[in-house]
Amino acid sequence: MTEAPLLAAKAEARRTALAARCAWPGAGDMLRDLILREAPPPPGAVIGGFWSMGNEIPTRPLLEALHARGHVVALPVTPPRGNPLFFRPWSPGTAMTPGPMGTQHPAGGDAVTPDWLIVPLLAFDRSGARLGYGGGYYDRTLTLLRASNPSLTAIGVAYAAQEITQVPTGPHDAPLTAIATERGVIRP
Repeated sequence: MTEAPLLAAKAEARRTALAARCAWPGAGDMLRDLILREAPPPPGAVIGGFWSMGNEIPTRPLLEALHARGHVVALPVTPPRGNPLFFRPWSPGTAMTPGPMGTQHPAGGDAVTPDWLIVPLLAFDRSGARLGYGGGYYDRTLTLLRASNPSLTAIGVAYAAQEITQVPTGPHDAPLTAIATERGVIRP
């Protein structure tokens, strides 16, 4: 697919996915329980999570549970456009500060490198393709982290209703290891 049709297909998929996304009471707890039962990180893994915003599936219950299990949990800081994300340690009670595009991240702390990521998305398919918000931050970040750690785990999290038949992808779109929804874990 050439650049213009790919961009148009992604824009349409984003509109459809945003319309399908709706908050389910208890979805964050269901997500936590499913990941911890069906796809838990290995002991000692440094977890790169994200702070849910808007009507994204809630990640806080999962982040708190991973912290309680002794994992270092880190949240992304959004750098200037065109750069990969970097991560700062987070724990319950950490001071947060607003970032660009409605994001929040830890107000301070030295950067850490995760080896297990929880990734936001707007749409996904069963091949492990992910449609993000369009900035390319996670694609750049996944490519960078996989260059030094080919076994990096990247689990996309979303509501099951965000699944589409086929995500339009280009050469720079990084695939996911798995996708977790309130209904289960999908492994490509």
